[in-house]
Amino acid sequence: MTVQIYVAAHKPYQMPQNKTYQPIFVGAALHGVALCHYQSDNSGDNISASNPNFNELTALYWIWKNCQADVKGLDQYRRYLAADPRQKLAGILTTAEIEKLLEHHDVIVPKKRHYYIESNYSHYIHAHHQAPLDTVRTVISRDQPAYLAAFDQLMHRTSAHMFNLMIMPAAKFNAYAEWLFSILFEVEQEIDISSYDAQEARVFGYLSELLLDVWINHNQLSYAEVPVMYMEKQQLPVKAYNLLKRKFLPQAVKRTHF
Repeated sequence: MTVQIYVAAHKPYQMPQNKTYQPIFVGAALHGVALCHYQSDNSGDNISASNPNFNELTALYWIWKNCQADVKGLDQYRRYLAADPRQKLAGILTTAEIEKLLEHHDVIVPKKRHYYIESNYSHYIHAHHQAPLDTVRTVISRDQPAYLAAFDQLMHRTSAHMFNLMIMPAAKFNAYAEWLFSILFEVEQEIDISSYDAQEARVFGYLSELLLDVWINHNQLSYAEVPVMYMEKQQLPVKAYNLLKRKFLPQAVKRTHF
């Protein structure tokens, strides 16, 4: 069984010295240069030029369309699925650990992120424009109605598997990608993000973080949760302050209505 985990990056960075992990240069079509030893996301069937709006999903799309491994996964240069985060890169999942986890589970995902005082829906609209998330629901209701109940349930929950980190057997990875992009490409046609700043223009990457659990829950898949290893220090007090600010100061909420 071949296992290939891609590490999405937009710049040179410290990478695992393990052939299971392959750096992938996202947004390569916009940079005009290749990074040595990095797979570029603008070869074969790709959406590399859409990286400013799709973030690491341009890597996910490339993996779906071009990688032939038996098991596929996606990490990010600053975040990895890990067995022991304290060991940094030495603690990320090994091939043997991945294979063992997938013997008993359908997918491998990061431990859930909990918001406690916010639902997934309220947290999203307090941090980002509201209209795209509402449009996701409209598209699911119209094009994927079987998933609507799972979507609504997740919106009311206070935790989710975030960050677009995942490892799956190829058949499941491909099925998820096909489902995900069928929704996001429709949403892309129905919303206007021309006035969004560069941060908010990454909208499809943000939306997708909430769609993985919708797909997992609807299809009743079992999952193994593992810790996330961060390559850089997390500013947790700052994040907590910003969360409270967005929740309790209405002027901090970003919303658009179409």
